[in-house]
Amino acid sequence: MDEVRTIAVPAEAAGQRLDQFLAAQLEGVSRSRVQLLMEQGVVRVDGAPEKASLKLRGGESITVTGEPQATPLQASPENIPLHVIYEDADLAVIDKPAGMMVHAGSGQNEDARSRGTLVNALLYRFKTLSGIGGELRPGIVHRLDKDTSGLIVVAKSDAAHEALAEMFSERRIHKTYIALVQGAVEREKGTINASVARDPVRRTRMTTHPMENARTAVSHYQVVRRVASRFGKFTLVRVRIETGRTHQIRVHMASIGHPVVGDTLYGGAGQLTDQVASQAAQSKAARRKSSPERLKLGRNFLHAAELEFTHPITGKVLELKAPLPAELESFLARVEDLPASAGQPAPQTVSAGSGAVAKMRKP
Repeated sequence: MDEVRTIAVPAEAAGQRLDQFLAAQLEGVSRSRVQLLMEQGVVRVDGAPEKASLKLRGGESITVTGEPQATPLQASPENIPLHVIYEDADLAVIDKPAGMMVHAGSGQNEDARSRGTLVNALLYRFKTLSGIGGELRPGIVHRLDKDTSGLIVVAKSDAAHEALAEMFSERRIHKTYIALVQGAVEREKGTINASVARDPVRRTRMTTHPMENARTAVSHYQVVRRVASRFGKFTLVRVRIETGRTHQIRVHMASIGHPVVGDTLYGGAGQLTDQVASQAAQSKAARRKSSPERLKLGRNFLHAAELEFTHPITGKVLELKAPLPAELESFLARVEDLPASAGQPAPQTVSAGSGAVAKMRKP
């Protein structure tokens, strides 16, 4: 007999779509998969079948019959350009663009969301990767969020994969990020030591609220530049993380009242409005003349700028850097009111010169 799983809808979920709520509750199951299960009649709300678009009220009882697992996905090669910073027989370091998922989710089927990932591009470029991560995640030792750009190391051999995984576990790989956060960070530098766990209500989020299953997370930040402009106050920070928890920097910075610009999941603004012009446009006459300028980034202002570690096979120390991508430099210049039209980029925030840098030295 098929197992029946019962899920109680909390009051906090009122207003959510049924399929959206279930996709967050069923680990590894995509929203499209949930919709398929509903079409098959295995999902019922208070004993009756419902549409995926049903808006929950809170207090309902949802039953799911059987194990809602999708058919395992096998990644396939795709000819997608890659910016390779470093490569040898055992590993490679890629400067991943924002908007690219590292790998497809285990609940996703062979559709558009299962293509265009870093894994697809890696398989085409390198042909052979470490198989320790399985068919869905070949070569993947650690991850970056979809909307975070920057450096990610991948394993080409099983020996390198095992060694790199151990180095990450023992915190022997040093990772530094650049972020633009909202507001004026009070201290020039500081440490955020706050455990991170999955939000029990909004499963796409993480939280620093005390939870039984929370995992230790430590982030060290240092102010690079303070910005006070017509769009408000912001702080450009360098963040070095000791641990690599899901959304760590995003949830940590939000926890101290300074969410990453563009990160709407954690309270960041989706767009910035010219506050000076907005205040001046209070009269009807002013509103008829013009509207305040608005800036929209379309991603999180978070970039994995530096990686430093000892090569697991050769023993050489690798120091890898990648400057901010063009869209972040341009956005920062506009926020700071720099004369972009004169062809002058914003001051470099990563000391990697005009391009990515791979440096090796003996330990």
